[in-house]
Amino acid sequence: MTDRVRVATLNIRNLADRWDERLPLLLADTAALAPDLLGLQEVVYVLQQDRLIGAAGDARYREVRGWAGRPEYGNSILVREPLAIDGYDRLDLGLGRSAHRGVVALPGGDRLLMAVTHLHHEVPDAERRDAQAAAVVAWLDAAPPATAQVVVGDLNAVPAEPAYARMVAAGFRSAHLEANGAEPPVTWPSGLQAPAMDTDGDPGCLDYIWVRGAATVAAARVVYDRPAVHDRTLYPSDHFGLVADLAIG
Repeated sequence: MTDRVRVATLNIRNLADRWDERLPLLLADTAALAPDLLGLQEVVYVLQQDRLIGAAGDARYREVRGWAGRPEYGNSILVREPLAIDGYDRLDLGLGRSAHRGVVALPGGDRLLMAVTHLHHEVPDAERRDAQAAAVVAWLDAAPPATAQVVVGDLNAVPAEPAYARMVAAGFRSAHLEANGAEPPVTWPSGLQAPAMDTDGDPGCLDYIWVRGAATVAAARVVYDRPAVHDRTLYPSDHFGLVADLAIG
């Protein structure tokens, strides 16, 4: 039996840049997507941002958190019920970054390893991002057996960077590239305008859904990419997100 899984990712830009105004857009898009697995970056746990997003629609989610830099902040995996996740592990990547993972038992009997990460952001530091990507690959190479592995997140690396090439060399395939023949031209910046917005770096594709193993990409696209109807400078985040429909097994 082939299991069908919808996986999504988004860097939610913590509590900065008009969070209160952005939240309704995040909720609306999450409710419409209803992913089975959603990887979030820059989550402020004390504000329960992941739980708010998980409560957007009719689906119910369990959040699995992996702090980065400090205990109240980091990445999160939202797992849609009745799916369950176990085998939790966290990897410290230094520079205030981390990755965490768990294994999801699918209805057809397959096991899907789901991981989320967020790599170093300083534009000139491609070597540091590459070192972090190498650590993630080694960690996943040593992970418990699974039918397929999925890694999502904000790599802060465009496709020409070594970190991207390292993922490809390790056997990971970009879901968007596989489904569409190219990466999105831009996943950052979104067009969000705010007093403290990040302007460091050129627009480009920084966000990915990577798959390895017995996973077929049925479709993939950019999401969380619509501005507010009443304000064309207001977006769900300063990043766009991605969603991929996968067949596992």
